[in-house]
Amino acid sequence: MNRNVRSRIYPIVLIAVVFLVWQYRESNTLKEVKLEGVTMGTIAYHITYLDKQGQIYKTQIDSLLRDFNQALSTYIPNSEISVFNTTGRVEFDLPYFPDVLEASQMVYDKSQGAFDPTIGQLIDAWGFGSGEFIGPDSSQVDSLMDYVGFDKINFDQKGAIKEVNELMLNFSAIAKGQAIDVVGDYLSSRGVGNYMVEIGGEVRTKGKNAEGKLWTIAIEVPDENLTGGVFDAVLLDNQGMATSGNYRNFRVVNGGKVAHTIDPKTGFPKMQTLLSATVLAPNCMLADAYATACMVMGLDKSKELILADNSLEAYFIYVNDMDDIVTFVSPGLEDKILGLHKNLTD
Repeated sequence: MNRNVRSRIYPIVLIAVVFLVWQYRESNTLKEVKLEGVTMGTIAYHITYLDKQGQIYKTQIDSLLRDFNQALSTYIPNSEISVFNTTGRVEFDLPYFPDVLEASQMVYDKSQGAFDPTIGQLIDAWGFGSGEFIGPDSSQVDSLMDYVGFDKINFDQKGAIKEVNELMLNFSAIAKGQAIDVVGDYLSSRGVGNYMVEIGGEVRTKGKNAEGKLWTIAIEVPDENLTGGVFDAVLLDNQGMATSGNYRNFRVVNGGKVAHTIDPKTGFPKMQTLLSATVLAPNCMLADAYATACMVMGLDKSKELILADNSLEAYFIYVNDMDDIVTFVSPGLEDKILGLHKNLTD
């Protein structure tokens, strides 16, 4: 090949190579998509994911969440859970009810009953549900306790039936986490390998963010004055994360605070030196349930629960004997904490 021919070919080849490299990079560039909306009545959701085509899945996600509410919302009269609570039995048309019952059974057993979604009557009586607040006294609470107990429900993949007609299920302590998992699983089914799904403060992540780093999720300051702020932050690595606390959701009864965390063993609200419990688990449904269980169990028993299960991690904010706000961080979480709040770590 003479020199003139080569001189004409080389620029063409170079341009072709540059074009192919550009095309390859363009085809593998992930576009960041952000979605917002409302579910479960008034609860906001925020979703961020990376997708090669920048596909918008909001319509599909909203449809999924409507189906989810049709299964588990106590505010929808003909939802599956409303049918169960009203009639004492239900046959499942959707997959969400049997899944949440199985998860509830597991957390109920491992927490020795600290997590129990059969406290629906008590939640209403104390003013934290859809029923009328009655501010029950000891005798009323004792009567309502006859309707509490997860062992009073029989279920399989087809349906559920309760042994005590007055028993009322309420999945408010686990449903947000489950809804997040439903959305996350949908995104995974569409080939989305990097996402962050948040509903009402509970979160699940997969992969990394647009900067190629683990998703950074804040832990809120446990402040009843609603001023908010970030207490610390966690690098969430393909996990679900949920925080439970009594510092925001409480009532004042006879001049005293009544926490929204109801102890299924006593029927009374549980105020703890444990201000907030943040739990990380393989999915958000379990994280949500275990965070609630920890607020019922208190600091010491919660530590035992978390340390005995290598699938769980926790960040607890509590008040010590000197009235200082301090923290407990489980060993597996220590290298994922940003350490924004410098204090004594138990």
